[in-house]
Amino acid sequence: MTTFTSSLPNDLLEMLDEHAKKLEIPKNKLIEKALRLYLEHLKRAAYVKSYSQAKEDKDMIDLAEEGMVEYFKQIEDETR
Repeated sequence: MTTFTSSLPNDLLEMLDEHAKKLEIPKNKLIEKALRLYLEHLKRAAYVKSYSQAKEDKDMIDLAEEGMVEYFKQIEDETR
């Protein structure tokens, strides 16, 4: 594990200390969990943005619709 040193505003450090005590976990573990959650949130936001952009892209819509036609054909073939 690599050591990381950083400066944070005093109010944030106070909140960190308070919550670490309440949760009875070390501050570095709380920071690690919070950072993982935040980075996962950013990743999901990027997916949402890409799908929002795709819904406006005519080529993507055409591709999706073409895929649905094939999917329905497969379903019909399997139910016969």
